[in-house]
Amino acid sequence: MKHRLARRVVPLVAAIVTLTAIPTASVAQSTPTKPPGSHQQFAVGAQYDSTHVYVAPGTEQAFVTSWVSTFGGTTIGPTATQVTPTPSRTLSELVLSPVGTLSVFEYTTPVPYPFGTERTGWLVTDLDRAVRAARADGADVTVAPFTDPIGRDAVVQFPGGINAQLYVHTTPPSYPKLVSVPENRLYLSPDAVGAFLRSYLSFTRGRVVSDDRRADGAAIGLPGTTYRLLRLTSGFGTTTVTVTDGHLPHPFGRELTGYGVPDLGATLKRAKAAGASVLWGPVTVSGRDSAMVQFPGGYTAEIHAGR
Repeated sequence: MKHRLARRVVPLVAAIVTLTAIPTASVAQSTPTKPPGSHQQFAVGAQYDSTHVYVAPGTEQAFVTSWVSTFGGTTIGPTATQVTPTPSRTLSELVLSPVGTLSVFEYTTPVPYPFGTERTGWLVTDLDRAVRAARADGADVTVAPFTDPIGRDAVVQFPGGINAQLYVHTTPPSYPKLVSVPENRLYLSPDAVGAFLRSYLSFTRGRVVSDDRRADGAAIGLPGTTYRLLRLTSGFGTTTVTVTDGHLPHPFGRELTGYGVPDLGATLKRAKAAGASVLWGPVTVSGRDSAMVQFPGGYTAEIHAGR
């Protein structure tokens, strides 16, 4: 019995030693760029994937006016309604802008947990199948499917604490295509990024576009340092993943979404005229001009021109 055990243990130890000896570069190269999906593609289109914007009481109209004055677009609402499975009340308005869709909420009651923690709302082709697929791909279903006034919703959480709301409408919506697809901007720790990528890429059926382990820290307010920057793409749009030790200057990590524009200077001028504040920048790093802007109501966004 001891001889058989030894024969099993020795190869196992050798395998562990070999694995721990793999250099960081090799681990990066082994990161799957497009995990095989065992389910259908649930994404409908980037114009149907909205950033969830929660604004301070009494500021909903000021925010919407400032946003549309900066980027253009149209609105639907506001409507006083209940969009959670437990009792609540909010003013809800949909903003259809050329750079991205926003679902804006100004609650007139306390916000039921865990609402307010979800970053985005993704229109899916089939809610129940999408929820099952998310769970199978390693996400938690933090809010089970429920009915709202215009359809059904659920909230899932990917490893690393990234929350997304999935939804379907009773009457399928029809929104114009975007001029610029926004970036879902995520901040993760080195401990969480591996599990997040496996789950997120599998569910979204996405792929890694680039993985820069020595990105210029000036882009996140830390000149003279480096960090890991991943860019992902899927049917749900584009995602940037910033991997750091969490030593971030304000306001980095507070923004949910990045918006691409042809002329950053002109956009910032319009934003400031419409009541927004430039919190950081503009700076130019690796061919991208960027700034961090806070709109009335407290919503912070990254705005950029270039790649």
